Amino acid sequence: MSKFDDLMATYMEEAGKIGISVDADLLTKVTKGLGPSIYNADSAKVSCGDKAELNRVKASFLIKKMGMADSADLDAAIQKVCETFGSSNRNKYRALFYYMLVKNLGKENQYA
Repeated sequence: MSKFDDLMATYMEEAGKIGISVDADLLTKVTKGLGPSIYNADSAKVSCGDKAELNRVKASFLIKKMGMADSADLDAAIQKVCETFGSSNRNKYRALFYYMLVKNLGKENQYA
């Protein structure tokens, strides 16, 4: 298996641990959209305790890449994903985090 396939298996396993069902095709598209960042240990995960990082998720992914307008709904969606992972979970993989944002905000059509 390739490194990408190994990571996809890890993401699917992690999704099962937190109790969410995953559309593998959509997760693959979201993951590929992240490029090489998924292979770097630091950039591969999101820290919900780091306000600056959550602001970067909103600005870089939701506003810039997804074309959404800045609103309280974006902050609420990010917070919901953080709660789904749980504060004790150190494996908040960026690909899975972004996938959950796409699903929660109903933006799957941007990956069609």
